[in-house]
Amino acid sequence: MPIADLLQLITFLVLLVLLTKPLGAYMARVFAGERTLLDPALRPVERLIYRLCGIDPTQEMRWTAYTATMLLLNFAGLLLLYAILRLQYFLPWNSQQLAGMRPDTAFNTAVSFATNTNWQNYPGETTVSYFTQMVGLAWYNFVSAATGIALAMAFIRGLTRRSTRYIGSFWVDLVRSCLWVLLPFCIVGALVLVSQGVIQNLRPYTIATTLEGGRQVIAQGPVASQEIIKEFGTNGGGFFNANSSHPYENPTPLTNLIEMLEMLAIPAGLTYTFGRYAQEQRQGWALFAAVFALFLAGFGVIYASESAGNPILARLGVDQAASALQPGGNMEGKEVRFGIINSALWANTTTATSCGAVNTMHDSLTPLAGGTAMLNIALGEIVFGGVGAGMLGLMVHVILAVFVAGLMVGRTPEYLGKKIESKEMKLAMLAVLVLAVSILGLSALAAVTQAGLAGRSNLGPHGLTEILYAYTTTTGNNGSAFAGLNGNTPFYNLTLGLAMLLGRFVFFIPIMAIAGSMAEKKIIPPSSGTFPTTGPLFVGLLIGVIVIVGALTFFPAYALGPIVEHYLMLAGRLF
Repeated sequence: MPIADLLQLITFLVLLVLLTKPLGAYMARVFAGERTLLDPALRPVERLIYRLCGIDPTQEMRWTAYTATMLLLNFAGLLLLYAILRLQYFLPWNSQQLAGMRPDTAFNTAVSFATNTNWQNYPGETTVSYFTQMVGLAWYNFVSAATGIALAMAFIRGLTRRSTRYIGSFWVDLVRSCLWVLLPFCIVGALVLVSQGVIQNLRPYTIATTLEGGRQVIAQGPVASQEIIKEFGTNGGGFFNANSSHPYENPTPLTNLIEMLEMLAIPAGLTYTFGRYAQEQRQGWALFAAVFALFLAGFGVIYASESAGNPILARLGVDQAASALQPGGNMEGKEVRFGIINSALWANTTTATSCGAVNTMHDSLTPLAGGTAMLNIALGEIVFGGVGAGMLGLMVHVILAVFVAGLMVGRTPEYLGKKIESKEMKLAMLAVLVLAVSILGLSALAAVTQAGLAGRSNLGPHGLTEILYAYTTTTGNNGSAFAGLNGNTPFYNLTLGLAMLLGRFVFFIPIMAIAGSMAEKKIIPPSSGTFPTTGPLFVGLLIGVIVIVGALTFFPAYALGPIVEHYLMLAGRLF
């Protein structure tokens, strides 16, 4: 690795570690109701919201009421967003007179933003009005992100409280997530992005005349306010079709660094928040260490594969060596200004979280790099995962790891002093199976039907990878794409929408049931037979369980897609 690339990687990782503790400690104070510097400005707003909505903030909920409230709010918002998308022609701030979306595309888009997926089957600048961007999409970027944070905090309470049926109030957690966590950081972050050249206006599109005398339409709009929450809330939907490779969304090296850190900030911080609630900070750092190691492993594979270049292009005489005039490696589908290091680091970051924003086209990645990005998502979006949702997926694997450890020492497994029994194991496996059934089942359906096969732009293993990636990214609520797949058809709009709903809301139900069950348990003092969950042994076991579950579930499918494509590339063959 060139010294410049190494320095950029080290800078990014050091900044991430430095952000984790203060942000995690801040979130712990916010959700514990402790005083913060923002309280004088935000407490009156919070009380006003509760008064207007008739909410009693002191009334906590059982897991059933908490989950049902979350589902009702999100499905009501989904219907409202669907109506906005269909009727946008008649709504204000539509200077381009853009028509409403057709029914299947509107359904897919509404589900996408409601589930924090932000999969986009449309070019944003030519399909969506300013009103839809701000009132529909940006609003749901906040709500879906806040929903994930709220559920994570409810689950953390379930693990750390004792002998209670209550895990908090969904309304309080949602409001505090928006007011104290998302909104202040997004206001400051948007101003920073504007200072770097990200646009923020309500102007009509600019008509320019090129040097050749042609006519070019340059899109305008409220981009900075959308860009900041799409990264900080791990949403990922771009204002422009080119997403974060567009200079209006990501113009400078500084914005590129800031936007990558935004994706990881809350998921990483929540591991520290968890340690605060567990009253043993080593518990949080153990989780951080496990996902940090997986993050580095994913980046290593993507960077090495992209830096090595494409042997097929080399045989054609294309120079892929790094020099003063070119970054070298596989630069297909990448911005030259980002090079291999920032393209690989972004691709790994956006798939390790559930963000899905892209600054390079994943369909152009080498097979191993594309397969690794897909595996990041398939593991359950836990490295570090989406805001809140990543913590939930990670805790499912923690329960599995503790259960395996219990089998090894021949005693009932425990975590944070609470026994993990058959009920929790069944619910954890149900959550894992929901993701596997959605990804593999719907991919199989697309691979054997004419409507599914018609969306491919490639034959052979790469065509299968395009299909696998589409259902992996939507089930994992990631939203990035192998752009070679035409997903804007009734078949894909409906089946990908189903995958998003399964991966978000059906996945959440058994996890919240675990939270309710664990909250009722008594805490047992540790004994000589208790397996420690704070040391390197547990970190290694957790990593092993995550990798083995992912490998056993998805390896057969990957063997027919990116793995065989890799060997075909080495042999100089294309389909």
